[in-house]
Amino acid sequence: MHDKELRAARESTLAPSEKAAAKLASQHKLYVRERIALLVDDGSFVEDGQLANALAADLPADGVVTGQGLVDGRPALVVANDPSVKAGSWGARTVEKIIRITERALVEELPIFWLIDSAGGRITDQVALFPGRRGAGKIFHNQVALSGKVPQICCLFGPSAAGGAYIPAFCDIVIMVEGNASMYLGSPRMAEMVVGEKVTLEEMGGARMHATVSGCGDNLADDDEDAIEQARLFFSYLPTCWREPAPDSAAEPAAVELADDCVPAQESAPFDIHGMIDGLVDDGSFFEIKPLFAVEVVVGFGRLDGRPVGIVANNSAVRGGVLFVDSADKCARFIWLCDAFNVPLLYLADVPGFMIGSDVERQGIIRHGAKMITAVSEATVPQVSVIVRKAYGAGLYAMAGPGFMPDACIALPTAKIAIMGPQAAVNAVYANKIAEIADTDERDEYVATKRAEYEQDVDLLRLAADLVLDAVIEPGELRGELIRRYAVLVGKSRDVAAKRHGVPPT
Repeated sequence: MHDKELRAARESTLAPSEKAAAKLASQHKLYVRERIALLVDDGSFVEDGQLANALAADLPADGVVTGQGLVDGRPALVVANDPSVKAGSWGARTVEKIIRITERALVEELPIFWLIDSAGGRITDQVALFPGRRGAGKIFHNQVALSGKVPQICCLFGPSAAGGAYIPAFCDIVIMVEGNASMYLGSPRMAEMVVGEKVTLEEMGGARMHATVSGCGDNLADDDEDAIEQARLFFSYLPTCWREPAPDSAAEPAAVELADDCVPAQESAPFDIHGMIDGLVDDGSFFEIKPLFAVEVVVGFGRLDGRPVGIVANNSAVRGGVLFVDSADKCARFIWLCDAFNVPLLYLADVPGFMIGSDVERQGIIRHGAKMITAVSEATVPQVSVIVRKAYGAGLYAMAGPGFMPDACIALPTAKIAIMGPQAAVNAVYANKIAEIADTDERDEYVATKRAEYEQDVDLLRLAADLVLDAVIEPGELRGELIRRYAVLVGKSRDVAAKRHGVPPT
């Protein structure tokens, strides 16, 4: 009888009930074990706590599958909610299983894949799961300790509600399945009861809202399979822990060769930086992060001759490439990510500076800009800054200009570096004189003369002659130049200042 009960308890964890399976199918969701099977290498998964809460009715594995497997041959830990068990909600043993996985990650320095689909904590179990030293708060405490130590990768297939929403927030990437994933501290029903707001789930915490407005979601996925494929791809650029180098891959040529006239000389002409990225990185290797959020900047991983590199690029095709509050935050977090996991950084600067005006001042543009500049300053991985076109004002600083100790600052022939653009500079310095000239032709001639003087003062050849720039390279030569420079920088010393940590702007 005991063996029969044991076998039944184990079998109950291996497949959903007929009713639960039908519900998953209607939602276009995979069963939790199907998700894990797509993530890990065949036959590599070893489960812990399969019989958790086995004496309770209808709570197989207490609603979460935890264990270890190989992802492309590398060890990783897995936490996967089972939405077919009370909507993936948490009980006391659910929390204990998750805590144990995070403790293993801390001791063994192994990455964690979080496959999240949970309605949150069970109110009926709140005393056992919520307030204590091994309550749910311990999960978040351990996630913070793991940050920068091992990659934490989140696929969000369904809800991540209330306090549980902090699990994705502490991860290095959050991939949300559009139409199914949601993340919120208070549900629409609660918002209506407490603050009188009537709002839909999608408006409150849907995948597209988080990927485009809040920035809490990084990338959208079409379905469960797409989310897991993106998670595996993201992991391919990172080491298993902070002590290891980022993994190399087979080298591939770039998708296109950059023509020497690929960058418009006129600084106001919109220019989509994705085309330049395609001409620099190995074909098909660019993995963009937050592609729908703060799109005036582009961040993501690529490979140069097989070696991973993190790219931070201004995109003047959107909002002129001006840096806003959200774009500064987006860049800062990505730079911290790369620096934590030994991924060299490449900056592609085409930036008129940070946005001005009362709206952004009220949003805290100064402190958010300072946050990005802090991230650039703190990074100790190899860094190369390429001035693609314009780099004006603090925009130069935010894109790792010469004063921020990049390993090289390279310019294309179209590059311009100055406190501000020539038109703005002439207006700022000579506004009174210009206003005094009544004759239109005389005024235009005066402005043109002063503009020419200003441009001569910041001439590219002069900047190179004064060693502000390390090299001036044609676009067609840039990929080869970068490959050679990063190859030399592989063994770069990464000593850091003797202090606990800085106090960055928030």
